[in-house]
Amino acid sequence: MIEINNLSKTFNRQDYVLENLNCQIKDKAIYGLVGANGAGKSTLLRIINSIYQADTGTVLIDGQNVYDNESLKQEMAFVPDDLFFYPSYTLMDMAQFYKALYKKFDMNYVINTANVLKLNINAKISSFSKGMKRQCALICALATNAKYLFFDETFDGLDPVVRKYFKKLLSEAMSKNDTTIIMTSHNLRELEDICDNLGLLYKGNILFESDIDTLKTNMYKVQISLKEDFNKKTFKKLKILSYKKVGSVATIIIDENGFNSKEYLESLNPVILDYLPLTLEEVFIYQMEALGYEFESVI
Repeated sequence: MIEINNLSKTFNRQDYVLENLNCQIKDKAIYGLVGANGAGKSTLLRIINSIYQADTGTVLIDGQNVYDNESLKQEMAFVPDDLFFYPSYTLMDMAQFYKALYKKFDMNYVINTANVLKLNINAKISSFSKGMKRQCALICALATNAKYLFFDETFDGLDPVVRKYFKKLLSEAMSKNDTTIIMTSHNLRELEDICDNLGLLYKGNILFESDIDTLKTNMYKVQISLKEDFNKKTFKKLKILSYKKVGSVATIIIDENGFNSKEYLESLNPVILDYLPLTLEEVFIYQMEALGYEFESVI
């Protein structure tokens, strides 16, 4: 488990990038960290991986402090947003470099995956496109068989087909090695179909987090019309996140939280009653509204 306690970080003693951040990330899960550019996502990953040192607070992995902890390094692999490769290195050179650092590194995995993706393992990475460079970095990280994998803007530069393929590889890694994966993005749709949990980072702190299944099963968009005139107060038993009425039909976003809303609404003998699915982006929009924030200003 990753435990982050009262974590703060500034640069040049100016405004806080992270401020008293607290978070727990359970093992054997894929955790997505979303937020606008500058929200502190990259800084948080760099602190967890001991690239930066926090001003205050602690980061514990499996109960151990991560900073300058060599034994933990074997169980952690990090792919940053701004990739770096030695100028003359090929993918095979990079794989050999990783192999020298990680005892469980799987060279056959690199060769086989590169073959599937039609990457020339003996060509200089500097000659590759942005997306191909990202593929090289992801392949080497997955080949470490580390217990904890960290990816900053995971799928940046990948086309839809390759992105889908790497999502499959990430899921396989989690299942095979009980890997915990933390990935960042400013795009909710990128993470919706792969993450178990999501945290929203805003102005240096976790503003909102939840597991995706709970978010999607507790919240509904309901369209309803009754025989008699009605307003928001008619549905006072519901936890309403958003209410809009156009003509005789109301659209209501509700958070059930254990309450059987459908049974209750059916008891009102509605003329129209439709339950509609919400996208993850819509879920976050309405949750942000309930917390008093505008979604567009946060993401």
